[in-house]
Amino acid sequence: MSRDYSDRSDLIVQSEIRNMTLECNRVGGINLAQGVCDTDTPREVIDGAHEAAMDGINAYTRYDGLPILRQAIAKKFKEFNRIDVDPEGEIVCSAGATGAFYSACMALLNPGDEVIVLEPYYGYHVNTLLAMGAVPVFVRLEPPEWELDIQMIADAIGPKTKAMIINTPSNPSGKVFSRSELKGLTDLAIDRDFFIFSDEIYEYFVYDDRQHISPASFEDAWDRVIVISGYSKTFSITGWRIGYAVCDRKWARMIGYMNDLVYVCAPAPLQVGVARGIEQLTGEYYRRLCQQYQRKREVLLDGLREGGLYPYVPQGSYYILADVSSIPGKGSKEKALNILRECGVASVPGTAFYHQDGEDLVRFCFAKTDDVLRSACDRLSRLSW
Repeated sequence: MSRDYSDRSDLIVQSEIRNMTLECNRVGGINLAQGVCDTDTPREVIDGAHEAAMDGINAYTRYDGLPILRQAIAKKFKEFNRIDVDPEGEIVCSAGATGAFYSACMALLNPGDEVIVLEPYYGYHVNTLLAMGAVPVFVRLEPPEWELDIQMIADAIGPKTKAMIINTPSNPSGKVFSRSELKGLTDLAIDRDFFIFSDEIYEYFVYDDRQHISPASFEDAWDRVIVISGYSKTFSITGWRIGYAVCDRKWARMIGYMNDLVYVCAPAPLQVGVARGIEQLTGEYYRRLCQQYQRKREVLLDGLREGGLYPYVPQGSYYILADVSSIPGKGSKEKALNILRECGVASVPGTAFYHQDGEDLVRFCFAKTDDVLRSACDRLSRLSW
């Protein structure tokens, strides 16, 4: 054999998020790089999974998930997103939101299809597209507000455009797309006939009285939008891998078949645990969660400013992009490593979120316990540059 790896392997690189986590572990630093929630998992979720396992719900499930979870997700869509979803045919539960997105891309994209990607982007989105043989077409959003220019999207559409990926609230920028921005996108998707993959994993992390809006809620947009989400962040269960895709049934079945091919099913008792959480936790839980994370956002913003950095205030999610042009280094990786060496706090280089930029940006995560976050901010405030 002339080589050991497949051609697609040349396109895939190790996540910079995981790389910085390794660097952080080497120096015993505080990891504000990886988006691992350190907050408590609700008791209802843990008890539901435990009871399910003890009751023998440990076998394969149907390819699109257990009825109890699909019904709970449909109820959530009705109450929170104001969208009527049929749990029998329009919901596919998968191995996390990442698994749902991978399955959707396998079902709907061909090699050579172009997909519009807004940058700064989430790296796993782009790597998934590359693994499919799809071609990312990048459109930049500019700080500090990261406003969407519909004309720039229109100009990026070509004869091979098959889809667009959005993330609202966004990782890494914290951008929350407005109703008018989303209406412009869905109108364009309908007029120019392309899909919108809408990653809404941070839908409950929205600040300053903003509102999360799903593009699937717009009239006539239902058969153009594939909603990707899950409960890794909302319930602090990133290791459970429970996510889902919600869309028109004519797309959902093949997404489910692809999910069966790659993942078979999401873990059965954990599906029940998430369903119990959705069923039993009231709106007060989600309000407290949002308030808790808005307070954490303010703590980290203050720490970054005291350290001489310029953070862009996120509208949602639990990340902060900061301008680190004052930090020595030839690019964002060197700057992130210098911050880690100087004060023992890990971040992610901005180049992880751009295809040809981000050299003066790094990303910090504030999904940490209050003690850890305060300690990190105390270290950041003592940056000497």
